[in-house]
Amino acid sequence: MELTDKAAAVSRMQRFILRHIDEPVTLDMLAETAGYSKYHAARIFKELTHKTPLEYLRAARLTRAAELLCGTEEKVVDVALKSGFDSHDGFTRAFIRQFGITPQKYQAGKPPVNWFVYHPLEAYLILKEGPVSMSHEKVSPAVTVTAVERPARKLIFLRYHAEDYFSACEEVGCDWEGFYNSIPQKFDTAAGGRLPASLRKPGMGGNAFFVEVPLDYEAPLPDGYETAALPPCTYLYFNGMPFADPNDFSIAIGIVNEAIRAYPFEQFGWKRSDAAPYMGMGAEAETGARTAVPVEHIAQTSEE
Repeated sequence: MELTDKAAAVSRMQRFILRHIDEPVTLDMLAETAGYSKYHAARIFKELTHKTPLEYLRAARLTRAAELLCGTEEKVVDVALKSGFDSHDGFTRAFIRQFGITPQKYQAGKPPVNWFVYHPLEAYLILKEGPVSMSHEKVSPAVTVTAVERPARKLIFLRYHAEDYFSACEEVGCDWEGFYNSIPQKFDTAAGGRLPASLRKPGMGGNAFFVEVPLDYEAPLPDGYETAALPPCTYLYFNGMPFADPNDFSIAIGIVNEAIRAYPFEQFGWKRSDAAPYMGMGAEAETGARTAVPVEHIAQTSEE
């Protein structure tokens, strides 16, 4: 079986699990979706996601449960039932195994944990093969640009040496995204990109995964994560259009990157700034690709 065939089959199973996260999901259903026997479907799923289908489903359900506990005052037992668990005790045991904390303590304190993050496997393998053509007609080329004022805040960041996403994940892991996105106080979603000049270190290249939080945020962080205070700044948010096929996310990111390169910053009174992080927030089919570029107003001078 070719890798692309396996990736496509696993992607179909991933999407089936997420579409039916509130319903019973069996290996027979996933095998039918994949187009292979139960044995082969389970084997290739574990090979490419490093989780069994059951582990994947459980992680997705527990993360949705964590989101509910974080954002509502619902009783833990009600959240357990909504998340596909038959009992309070079974849900609590699974929650502790996944996040290292009871659901009751999590709801009370809302500490950051490693939420499950869905990565469409086929799309990431497509991206890893190299650049894609920008002439793809399935993704709209329209990009909106919005100025956003950010107050003084704290940056949580994880440095890496690598020059691409896949190598960075091999270097520092990929838990950062779910960890950052579990922080309810965050200003925006987890991002990757370039640190401001003040935080770069010689020999490190300035690359990091990060999230911005209020100045008074003080939750414990895993080893390797750093924090720094940032002054107020302005971002120009470049936002692409939603797209139908999750596998087209790399094309959506490419369209936004091209828009940034072509944008006439000075014509609109801006210059790019190195005092805040350059934040690439990836692309979701429902919301499009997003990147935040730090800028400063160009000082206006009057002619005598």
